[in-house]
Amino acid sequence: MSEARRTPGAGTITVAALAVMNIVAVVSLRGLPAEAEYGLASTFYYLFAALFFLAPVGLVAAELATGWPEEGGMFRWVGEAFGSRWGFLAIFMVFIEGCIWFPTILTFAAVTLAYTGDAAAAPQVSSDKVFVLAVVLGVFWLATLIALRGVKSFSQVAKWGGIVGTLVPAALLIGLAAAYLASGNPSQVELSWGAFVPDLSKFSNIVLAAGIFLFYAGMEMNAVHVRSIRNPVRNYPIAILVAALGAVVVLVLGTLAIAVVIPTGQIDLTQSLLTAFNTLLAWAGIGWAGPILAAMLAVGVLAGVVTWVAGPATGLLSVARAGYLPRWFHRTNRAGMPSRILLVQAAVVTVLSVMFVILPSVQAAYQLLSQLTVILYLVAYVLMFAAVIALRYSQPGRPRRYRVPGGIVGVWVIGGCGLLAATLALVVSFVPPAQVEVGSPTTYVGLLVGLSVVFVALPFWAYAARRASWRDETLDFAPFTWQVGVQEPETRGAGAQAAPPEAPA
Repeated sequence: MSEARRTPGAGTITVAALAVMNIVAVVSLRGLPAEAEYGLASTFYYLFAALFFLAPVGLVAAELATGWPEEGGMFRWVGEAFGSRWGFLAIFMVFIEGCIWFPTILTFAAVTLAYTGDAAAAPQVSSDKVFVLAVVLGVFWLATLIALRGVKSFSQVAKWGGIVGTLVPAALLIGLAAAYLASGNPSQVELSWGAFVPDLSKFSNIVLAAGIFLFYAGMEMNAVHVRSIRNPVRNYPIAILVAALGAVVVLVLGTLAIAVVIPTGQIDLTQSLLTAFNTLLAWAGIGWAGPILAAMLAVGVLAGVVTWVAGPATGLLSVARAGYLPRWFHRTNRAGMPSRILLVQAAVVTVLSVMFVILPSVQAAYQLLSQLTVILYLVAYVLMFAAVIALRYSQPGRPRRYRVPGGIVGVWVIGGCGLLAATLALVVSFVPPAQVEVGSPTTYVGLLVGLSVVFVALPFWAYAARRASWRDETLDFAPFTWQVGVQEPETRGAGAQAAPPEAPA
């Protein structure tokens, strides 16, 4: 291990690589069957969420990343607007929700790998707890090892793994479904205006619409690598735009492709993607390609996990070295990667994975913690949208190579729309899902509220406990604008040691 301080992989991420990394971070083919149940109405929900959530996220992240391209990502943006305490809360929310989310996506990887062998035995293999746990831990630790090799390695794995495991299978699924319909085969999707527009007077439909917002979560996550992007002020907004359009196309058409061939009542949340593939491949006379597609989907999961393993951990390293976590967390390897943060993350995910896979009565707990990831991420989004509005007032003269269009009115409309959408989704996330058995609704909501309070309080406690000695004096982490030459404008309790003001970079 090395204590060398460097900018890992400066200039090594291209526009194409960043666009694919963002698509992979956002798009998970695993979630398509859940929306396919709603037939043509799924298109309405996707477009609604794209307009009121994805577009604001993309535009706001582009302005914040090009206006404040220094290290830190969401910590930097929120901290510039509201102070480092709230910036620390935002980056911590992104980091911890990822740890809770990993077992979900990795369980899907185990199911897909089960289908690379004997199709008849696949359902039994995919329900084998030992097999599932081995795949979950194997894929996650492989992703961690790839991330430890540095920016160039994980960006290439994310790029090519995303192409092979997400974009190519999605294009094949959509193309086969289109050919299936063009050949005169019946569609399971009702094509009518009534089927497209759901009844939004029903609270359950509003809850569903808000829940789909998080299908687009993660578009801003790779901003922590902004110093590794070639010409970031130009290329970052371009990559965001390409990724946003790609995500909408893949999610809308991919979901409809499943709904076309599988009746609504027969859709299974874990296996219907593979069932749709097998049905279409058999119709096309290439059923032998099913195991190959399953293996490709597993590669796509690896690419997505690598992206999420590296992104929040890299952002947290910058925050740690700026004096917000003990020096033990500052350690980097020769590739400049946060080795100890990555290993702590891996240990947490390992424990959670064992709990989810091994414990007998896990479904209610699994649903509870899955919903918790949504709540924690939405807390960060609420802060991000509020920050872009606040910064137009507190730092109006700050150079921004990209600005949310429309001046101050535009930033209120777009940022306010995202803020309202994220707040709505946050509130309804505490409502027990009607389609999943969670036991006592009162207990479910009580646990969800209690865990949310604990995880939100944890970064405030860590922030209050920080010490001046934690800051790395060799760090080139640029200070916040309000820190240049002045003491941080926050009052601390008795006995706390104030962190010294950071010198200009």
